[in-house]
Amino acid sequence: MGVRKSYEPGTFCWADLSTADVEGAKAFYGDLLGWTFRDDEIPGGGTYTMCYVGGDDVAAMVEQNQQPGHWNHYVSVESADETTAEARRLGATVLEEPFDVMDVGRMAMLSDPDGAVFCVWEARGHAGAARVNDPGCMTWNELQSRQPDEAAAFYAGLFGWGMEPINEGGRTVYVTIKNSAGWMNGGIMPTTETRADAPSFWLIYFTVPSCDAAAARTEELGGRVLAGPMEPGFGRIAVLSDPQGAPFAVFEGETDE
Repeated sequence: MGVRKSYEPGTFCWADLSTADVEGAKAFYGDLLGWTFRDDEIPGGGTYTMCYVGGDDVAAMVEQNQQPGHWNHYVSVESADETTAEARRLGATVLEEPFDVMDVGRMAMLSDPDGAVFCVWEARGHAGAARVNDPGCMTWNELQSRQPDEAAAFYAGLFGWGMEPINEGGRTVYVTIKNSAGWMNGGIMPTTETRADAPSFWLIYFTVPSCDAAAARTEELGGRVLAGPMEPGFGRIAVLSDPQGAPFAVFEGETDE
């Protein structure tokens, strides 16, 4: 199993869903990914819903009505304050200054120079997802970017990521990301066909036993198939959205431990 008790700095470690309908999201993801749930009260008001696979926490949900449904992506760092300062120096926008999340960690929310939103996580009591790569668990994080070269330079400078571009016909068709320990950590997909005013964004992938079955079930549960299923050469994937409109992707294939 892909059990994790800690994460190297610069590694995607957690994800949570911001949605206007937590109960609807529970029904959808519980059926599609086999999740179970626990509701925790947030000091000061609200509920943070933990999502589990086989007793291991793998993601979370929180209710919000200010934005369309979306997944938030967290990258482990040694210092949320220092990383935020460096991100600002590199041209990022600070959406939420660093703050303590009770005694479990310290975080900040940022957007890169092309508008893709991400979070940084300084772990204390909670390192991140207790399991990854297994069915129902986070397995990949991919930046859909209109400016892949500039994005690669930004994130390499911020997190020390190694970038391995894949070129075809003299152009970059994908960039594979490795963290500071040399582990595969995600990728960058050029999106030259998107609207000029559409911001870049991070897309989360969950492992499933069958990509085709997951796509079909998504539609049965009220979600949408946005792309695929397809085989890009390293497995089978589909890009989907839940009934509240939050995009995500599913992956069928071999994964690391």
